Amino acid sequence: MQVPPRMDGDFDADVMVVGLGAMGSMALWRLARRGARVVGFDRFEPPHAFGSSHGESRIIRTAYYEGPGYVPLVREAFGLWRELEAESGATILTMTGALMVGSPSSEVVAGALASAREHRLEHEVLNGAEVGRRFTRHRLLDHEVAVHEPSAGFVRPEAGIAAALGRARALGARTITGHAVERVEPMPGGVKVLAAGRTWRGRHAVVCAGAWNGAGLVDCLDVKLEVTRQCMVWFRPRTPALHLPEVAPVFVHDIGGSPALFGYGFPSVDGETVKIGVAARTAPLVPEAIDRAIHPPDLDAAADYVRSALPDLDPTPVRAVVCLQENSPDRHFVIGAVAPRITVLAGFSGHGFKFAPVIGDLAADLALHGRTSRSIAPFSPQRFAPKLHGSRA
Repeated sequence: MQVPPRMDGDFDADVMVVGLGAMGSMALWRLARRGARVVGFDRFEPPHAFGSSHGESRIIRTAYYEGPGYVPLVREAFGLWRELEAESGATILTMTGALMVGSPSSEVVAGALASAREHRLEHEVLNGAEVGRRFTRHRLLDHEVAVHEPSAGFVRPEAGIAAALGRARALGARTITGHAVERVEPMPGGVKVLAAGRTWRGRHAVVCAGAWNGAGLVDCLDVKLEVTRQCMVWFRPRTPALHLPEVAPVFVHDIGGSPALFGYGFPSVDGETVKIGVAARTAPLVPEAIDRAIHPPDLDAAADYVRSALPDLDPTPVRAVVCLQENSPDRHFVIGAVAPRITVLAGFSGHGFKFAPVIGDLAADLALHGRTSRSIAPFSPQRFAPKLHGSRA
């Protein structure tokens, strides 16, 4: 798009948002909704398939095996997704329930139960025979169980990002797309962003560039972020009725092994195919070096999983796409100030998209007020680098 001229005065914006994927699009919406002057930047034209926020569906679940501390945030996210739907008219959130599958002592099952019990969430534990009777597309091993929770489903990432950006623009936000941000630097009384052949000045910057967060955008981000390549694969069902959203919960399956493997899947979104993935820790790469083509070995793990656990699916893949994951060293979120007037949102890949609207709203808190009422201390960047500076809005 054509880059607009700089606004009159010392600042181009109250807040500049770097990266307009899951977190950036929501931050732009929530900031604009509060009346802030905001400018957003993205090297591509979002929503797009070059980062971590594509693929037609993302799981949202409440009995959070990654830790009970996430539960209040995801509960709030449900309401904000519905708010975005109401404002935009888009269909984004579909409730299906969820199954967390594995051995009773597995991370997925034990963690989901810990969150459910601490927060008194509705749930039940099913053995393999019970799962087979109620959710007939699944086949569990003899020692496996499933935690079933009704407060779960999936969100549509492309629709969510498009809706948030549309609402933000309607509320006065400007977006600069097709230009990579080169640098984000503190300046007296504010922050400057080097992008699109000029320097932009704002009172605060929210940096949420996903896989590009660790690419030298912010010198003071002293957190080692890893970017890995993952594949999402679609299969064709033999009995489509078994995979409809009304009868087929989203699921995460702790397969075990070393390194650990996690299968995950959805009901059919298009009525014809079912998305399945097997997440594994792979070698970290830089975003520009990642091979985005699909090769036969990329399909093997998902196809093998389908053969063993989802017998109604034809194990011959129909299509697949590459997705980038950007993770912190401990696989938990990174949210907070890394310098005066610079807030970083990072480390969300693998389980962050569901939180996007509440993360966007708390980013607005931090940018405009320097604090938030949400409990985000465990996500502080300072847990990795105590020497990082604090910040004020």
